[in-house]
Amino acid sequence: MSSSKYVDRVLKDTIAKNADQKEFIQAVEEVLTSLTPVLKANPQYEENAILERMVQPERTIIFRVPWVDDKGIIRVNRGYRVQMNSAIGPYKGGLRFDPSVNLSVLKFLAFEQVFKNSLTTLPMGGGKGGSDFNPKQSPHTPGKRCSDAEVMRFCQSFMTGLYQYIGQDTDIPAGDMNVGGREIGYLFGQYKRLANEWTGVLTGKGLSYGGSLIRPEATGYGDVYFAENMLATRGETLEGKRCVVSGSGNVASYAAEKLMQLGATVLTLSDRSGTLVFQDGLTAEQLAAVMELKNVKRGEFAEFKMAGTKFVAKKNPWQTVSKYDCAFPCSRQNELDGKDAAYMLKNGVKLVGEGANMPCTPEAANAFIQAKLLYSPGKASNAGGVATSGLEMSQNSERISWTREQVDARLKDIMKAIHDNAYEAAAKYGKKGNYVVGANIAGFVKVADAMVAQGVC
Repeated sequence: MSSSKYVDRVLKDTIAKNADQKEFIQAVEEVLTSLTPVLKANPQYEENAILERMVQPERTIIFRVPWVDDKGIIRVNRGYRVQMNSAIGPYKGGLRFDPSVNLSVLKFLAFEQVFKNSLTTLPMGGGKGGSDFNPKQSPHTPGKRCSDAEVMRFCQSFMTGLYQYIGQDTDIPAGDMNVGGREIGYLFGQYKRLANEWTGVLTGKGLSYGGSLIRPEATGYGDVYFAENMLATRGETLEGKRCVVSGSGNVASYAAEKLMQLGATVLTLSDRSGTLVFQDGLTAEQLAAVMELKNVKRGEFAEFKMAGTKFVAKKNPWQTVSKYDCAFPCSRQNELDGKDAAYMLKNGVKLVGEGANMPCTPEAANAFIQAKLLYSPGKASNAGGVATSGLEMSQNSERISWTREQVDARLKDIMKAIHDNAYEAAAKYGKKGNYVVGANIAGFVKVADAMVAQGVC
């Protein structure tokens, strides 16, 4: 069977078996359709049914999460963990608490995580998990957030359902959307209580109990380091570039911070309420105020008031400002569509560096590829977070702590290695400059070779 027919057959079968899982199908289609050259050159992958096995999770765990709110009412949410592929190491990937969480979203994230973790050069498989729990909405008071006590009780119940399926040599979860330092602390405490052991079973921990310096910054910093490497292929730097950033969590905030450090002008950040425009470019003082609003007060940009800023309600950043050089989508999947891409290209964008997972729709991604932009897929450019989680695992295993400078230097080296591997893989298979194809192939080959070597399992 020809490689293209092999891809078509696996895609058709995957769609038939997962017809209601649009995010998962989108992710699978994006990867598989770029693998034809490497499948043609390596017939052993088809002979060993690698694609059929890669699109099927090794294990999917679904469990109920009962918890008690502050008024004594019993609430019930659904918990998940998708353990996608462990060919090159234990499952590794974040936990997401958000009403949008369902099996399709988590399977897409876990599938992407397999290739992302492979690209880091570290021995980590791919997984993802979470719950439809919404910490931003109190179950009994509209417009209010869950209290810390409610979040703690939820996290303790969630870990009670999950702990027997994870471990430092089996599956090491981390944070993701709405799962930050507070949540990781509660989850880690409950795991320690249930398992009666202290191990590095979660990453993103606080510095006082095994966390790594640079971990909160790592995904955002890594996204910018990847962009630096892309620009270097054209003899350019970020100095003086006008940049638009979406999102307001750790990824967006620290991407903005690193851009400022490298001499770029940051024009926007955003959240679900709308876009915050920095009329003369983001300043350190404004960024500190944004991070206090988000991390301490847990508020929205609609309530942000500061000189030099303008709030635009219910709009994403892409068409809120004009004439910018670089875009960093750091919010959520499919936040940037074909119309946004057309506007951006018309207004001179030269680089798009994905900080979120699959933030560009297929139409937007294709537009950027056709225009030969410097465009990096999230599985490559946002791998800095999981790479630094891997470094945290190493520190936990050795019972040591590295300095901030040591971790940052390792992160920069890893992001350069990811960039170079993707760039070289694309060139090798006739797609020079196409980082989407390059990242997919480079991530795929390492996992596929391991699966072939380990036999049918």
